Amino acid sequence: MSLEGLHQIKEVTGICKCETAAIKHFLQGAIYCWCKNINQNEWFSLSELMGGKNFYWEGTPLMCLYTKHEKKGSENPVNQAGIDAGWLLKAVVNNDSRKFETKKEYRKRMYRWCGE
Repeated sequence: MSLEGLHQIKEVTGICKCETAAIKHFLQGAIYCWCKNINQNEWFSLSELMGGKNFYWEGTPLMCLYTKHEKKGSENPVNQAGIDAGWLLKAVVNNDSRKFETKKEYRKRMYRWCGE
């Protein structure tokens, strides 16, 4: 476990195991890029990795999360997909071999690599 303390990890349902695995690998790559290219003292969240200029998920493994909520008739499939992706990001960070700090700012879970 790379997150200190007790942390709830919620399983994301409604997608197949291969989709979950693809999303986790995709997010792991994004974390590695963040840690390599951004100052290690900078906090990141799902919105830093997959929002802003990266908000367009089509063609990425994350798109199935949006599609799942759209098909369910969710009032806000973008928000619901983001929540699911946030849980998957937390699971990836928690299983990383490196150590990360975490905090919650407003409604966002933030992470920072400890540099070990």
